[in-house]
Amino acid sequence: MLRIFSLTILIAILAIGFACGSQDKPAAASPAEAYTLLYAAVKSKDTEAIKKHLSKKTIEFGVLASAKNGTPIEKTYENGFTATTFSETLPSIRDERIKDNMGAVEVWNAKESLWEDVPFVYEDGTWKAAFGDLFAGTFKSPGRGRDRLERDAANAVAANSVRPATNTNNNMSTPITTTVPLPEPDNK
Repeated sequence: MLRIFSLTILIAILAIGFACGSQDKPAAASPAEAYTLLYAAVKSKDTEAIKKHLSKKTIEFGVLASAKNGTPIEKTYENGFTATTFSETLPSIRDERIKDNMGAVEVWNAKESLWEDVPFVYEDGTWKAAFGDLFAGTFKSPGRGRDRLERDAANAVAANSVRPATNTNNNMSTPITTTVPLPEPDNK
């Protein structure tokens, strides 16, 4: 009976320990979830919470940017390196793409009225924003985003439907002129 009681106490202590540990640093199961956690950290204005959702290279990038610009580190991290966090409410998130340990989502940037492709890297068992990795050239895109594909398709359609006028005059120094005869007056 004492063993069962001791085992129950041990399991309860472990459960409490795991629960407290997960509250300290929630793990993002996807890039979309990672963005949601980053957005919440930015809105809480807690620099340490923001840094928990940034990759190591992004944190290094923030330190370098802060030193170069002479700004406080808190100011460097305050928007999580994306203008999408200026939104009063969680912006729309779409088109999650993952390839190996790199991922991306498109997030609506209301300030500029466009979809921003936000990079993520899977690091230390969770997805983290990878702006520093992108800047360092170590981020490998998981593929074109929906916005880019839609713009490419629109450009392809426009290119196929509008044919530019061509000048068939081989002597470029003489302009081509066309004379259109006026209709004959009606003498009735």
